[in-house]
Amino acid sequence: MKALLLTEHGGLDQLRVVTDKAIPAPTEGHVVIRVRASSFNYHDVFTVQGMPGIKVPLPVVIGLDLAGEVSEVGPGVGGWKAGDRVLVNPLNRARGLMGEMLDGGMAEYCLVSQEQLIALPDAVSFDDAAALPVAYGTAHRMLITHQTVRAGDRVLILGASGGVGTASVILAKLLGAEVIACAGTDAKAEALKALGADHVINYRETDFSKWAIAQYGKPQRRTNEGGVDVVVNFTGGDTWVPSLKCLKRGGTLLVCGATAGHDPKEDLRYVWSFELNIKGSNSFYDDNLKALLDLVAEGRISPLIDRRLPLEQAADGLALIRDREVLGKVIVNP
Repeated sequence: MKALLLTEHGGLDQLRVVTDKAIPAPTEGHVVIRVRASSFNYHDVFTVQGMPGIKVPLPVVIGLDLAGEVSEVGPGVGGWKAGDRVLVNPLNRARGLMGEMLDGGMAEYCLVSQEQLIALPDAVSFDDAAALPVAYGTAHRMLITHQTVRAGDRVLILGASGGVGTASVILAKLLGAEVIACAGTDAKAEALKALGADHVINYRETDFSKWAIAQYGKPQRRTNEGGVDVVVNFTGGDTWVPSLKCLKRGGTLLVCGATAGHDPKEDLRYVWSFELNIKGSNSFYDDNLKALLDLVAEGRISPLIDRRLPLEQAADGLALIRDREVLGKVIVNP
């Protein structure tokens, strides 16, 4: 079968499409999936580069997110049969993440534990389903499961053009929030406005924190006036303190990652003076993915897909994500 294989850590030139990888055989408690769609996340860039403290068993087929049809069923599998349409939760409880600790979705076929399978409604396409797990699952847990965003809240989203960012824009609007979306180009900002953002900021030209203070007033220590209610910040780095500065008293800073640096400068005076809440959110669970599938099936949300590529061009798609040149998700159809 064809597969996108990582043979050693380094740059994206370490990825290669092979045509002779063996189709996995079904094992106890597992099924073989005919992959119809897979999607990239920035995590795939980290996997290719190598992450301190995480030993990836190479070679490995990358790709966390996938959807497809059950091709074969192994012994001990109950409730699933060949032909069933499924979405896969990328987290294998025994071994870790697919596309990292075991072969993932950038291949024609994939071996998956039955515990990871979620029934895919007929109304949801394979492409839309494959866009959901990491990006939309993370955003759903961060905004909805943790009940951090309410109707009428002012929600400022950093990195709004990526997978988690666009998912956060879509879900925050669904919740009735006033959304301020930050992106690195005017073109991305305008696209986010078309997606539903109420305000957009090109952060390369405008200081997002100063913009929020100018727009809503300086946060007050003894009242709830000024500033924004929520900042979604999964970038970290030098955006951390500016995020604290534009939050209203009692506001919430949401964090689910640190793409620009995990050890930012801190200023605890803002945290206690304005009684700020720092809320971490990690990963996603089946209930998040099932809720998202229902939202898509009901037509209440539609995952934003930047482009669809064949497996032979998959590495080019990951390069676009690495260079932050996409809006939303890159789908690969093996």
